[in-house]
Amino acid sequence: MSFAPLLLSFQVATLAALICAVLAVVVGGLLASNRFRGRELLDAVLSAPMVMPPTVLGYYVLVLLGRRSALGALFERLTGAPIVFSRTGAVIAATISALPIAIKSARAAFEAVDPTLVAVARTLGASPLRAFLSVRLPLAARGLVAGVMLAFARALGDFGITLMVAGDIPGETQTASLAIYDLVQAGEDRAAAGMVALLTALAVAILFGVNVLTARAERGRR
Repeated sequence: MSFAPLLLSFQVATLAALICAVLAVVVGGLLASNRFRGRELLDAVLSAPMVMPPTVLGYYVLVLLGRRSALGALFERLTGAPIVFSRTGAVIAATISALPIAIKSARAAFEAVDPTLVAVARTLGASPLRAFLSVRLPLAARGLVAGVMLAFARALGDFGITLMVAGDIPGETQTASLAIYDLVQAGEDRAAAGMVALLTALAVAILFGVNVLTARAERGRR
């Protein structure tokens, strides 16, 4: 069994989780802190990848970032490499797959923070940004970390979007999920089973860690 697809999956999932962490803090904080018109619609649009077919999402990405699109052509002109059928495409695909989980978790974590504490910080002269960074963000930290862990797990196992956007190129874009599919198709059941076992163990470990963090956060609010 080759460990190259697993290593690539870890690299892609780590980058995707970091991107999701930043976006989740910004977007999740916005959704939790402001009651603006269209807030729930925005939340629904951002959450849509959780229920939409991966092929549909992959198609959207190809249309928006493919070599024939304005953004795709600009990126290729600036970097000399296309987004699609590359590791960049794999990271984007994994990020799109994982982002809704991170945002949902972030919004829930921010909404669980006692607004009285934020109000006290504001009365003491803290600006909205400082109150967010010094009060809301630290108090929501465990929920945010749990969300990023779930996003990492989701990015690690993405298949459909990655296949459409990045392709299945051995040594370049072939992640563990794609490698398992190829191994099964090739009849290499033992190698496929080994990789499946590793991913399963990792998924269970991450979920256990999320449960521990969530339980601690619940105890902290009591």
